[in-house]
Amino acid sequence: MSSSDIFIGETIGTAILILLGGGVCAAVTLKASKARNAGWLAITFGWGFAVMTAVYISAPLSGAHLNPAVTLGIAIKDDDWSNVLTYWSGQLLGAMIGAVLVWIAYYGQFLAHLTDRAIVGDQHSVGGAGTQDVKSVEAREAKAGPVLGVFSTGPEVRVAWQNIATEIIGTIVLVLAVLTQGLNDSGKGLGTLGALITAFVVVGIGLSLGGPTGYAINPVRDLGPRIVHALLPLPNKGGSDWSYAWIPVAGPLIGGAIAAGIYNVAFA
Repeated sequence: MSSSDIFIGETIGTAILILLGGGVCAAVTLKASKARNAGWLAITFGWGFAVMTAVYISAPLSGAHLNPAVTLGIAIKDDDWSNVLTYWSGQLLGAMIGAVLVWIAYYGQFLAHLTDRAIVGDQHSVGGAGTQDVKSVEAREAKAGPVLGVFSTGPEVRVAWQNIATEIIGTIVLVLAVLTQGLNDSGKGLGTLGALITAFVVVGIGLSLGGPTGYAINPVRDLGPRIVHALLPLPNKGGSDWSYAWIPVAGPLIGGAIAAGIYNVAFA
């Protein structure tokens, strides 16, 4: 695989991953969506199908890592770091493109959701001179807004050590499954059967371990859309919760490295 093939394949594949995965989050969350309140099962299976679709599309070009933690795990397994930055850059760009496509596909629903006072509350606290209450605006911007969950993850209970441990554990399961069950014959990416196995593993992780943090298990799945959320002109969107953003990046990378270490000790 050439560097250009890797970059293009990872960009396209990760964009598809986030389009379908973020899309199911939007479908379940947003006002005026036909799938609103479909629930956690819809989200977990939606992400599983997103992984499967993205892998089958991008595997011929790049091997379909689609996740920096997977790329890191394979690099440690093979002791080959030559294309890591190419994979990671394509994955981040693709994640951002996918998030923008979710915004376009659900543009009307985003507007309906974020202009509904029952959802966002009174966004204009009026002071004595008819000006907005600065303190209330700062408080609103400091916390996660009503649509941040469409783009990125967040904990139900904010305990940093537990949140990062949950992401590490979930990613160990994912990367260990990829390394032991999912790689193609060359060992450089996911194979045909590996795509299906990995999709079901993602569903299983979501059902079993997704409750505490929303199971990012992929740094760019969280970081790319979070950047897009911060940049998009969404009314009343609230903050992007940057104080939490390091956990779904660091946790999966640590988990991917640990999984590769387990593989090299136990399976290699």
